[in-house]
Amino acid sequence: MATNFWTSTHYKELLEQEEVNVVHNLDKERGITLDDFKLIKLHMTNYIARLAQNVKVRQRVVATAVTYMRRVYTRKSMTEFDPRLLAPSCLYLAAKSEESTVQARLLVFYIKKIYPDEKYRCEIKEILETEMKILEALNYYLVVFHPYRALSQLVQDAGMSDATQLTWGLVNDTYKMDLILIHPPHLIGLACIYVASVVKEKDNTAWFENLRVDMNLVKNIAMEILDFYGTYKTITDEMVNAAIQKLPSRR
Repeated sequence: MATNFWTSTHYKELLEQEEVNVVHNLDKERGITLDDFKLIKLHMTNYIARLAQNVKVRQRVVATAVTYMRRVYTRKSMTEFDPRLLAPSCLYLAAKSEESTVQARLLVFYIKKIYPDEKYRCEIKEILETEMKILEALNYYLVVFHPYRALSQLVQDAGMSDATQLTWGLVNDTYKMDLILIHPPHLIGLACIYVASVVKEKDNTAWFENLRVDMNLVKNIAMEILDFYGTYKTITDEMVNAAIQKLPSRR
């Protein structure tokens, strides 16, 4: 594993927002809009998290799996890579890369338990085959840096120990967006501390100034997080199901 973010493949793979918000032509032909695209990725992020709870892996594995899933969709269409199969396959691969191996048969078991809908069901063979396709789609670049790495120390340095749980929850929620594909992880972590400071009504202006980071960028990321929460409240199951219905049938 690389130890320096700035020399890692993760840094080299960072994208602009407009590069992430691209619906592939094969998906457009099925009527999938940019809003549908975002909804499906959000739904699959929640799916990965739910599946991970059942197979009992760390949050870091979830974060890596979601990053893989979102990276794949900057290069491949949902028509080629069905999200209902890609999501558990990304979790399977991420568990390996984060040294928390999960057996494919365990994933298959819990998928059947969580989702009675046959469209979500898959076989061990399908997960193993999709794992290889993911590796190819990612150019075998599996290193992912996360905001968690320095978060505990930063929270303590900011005098925000009483907001540790809040800040970690905010970081977890950033994976429901594409921020990890666009911004260096330490800036995402700082943005979460900034939001937590606002929520806790703590003036951390001097602390942030001493960090010598681009505060405009930190504030912009913080605004994206807050905007997401505003949008998230308006999302209904009907909206998600309507987007999922546009995917090709798996059975």
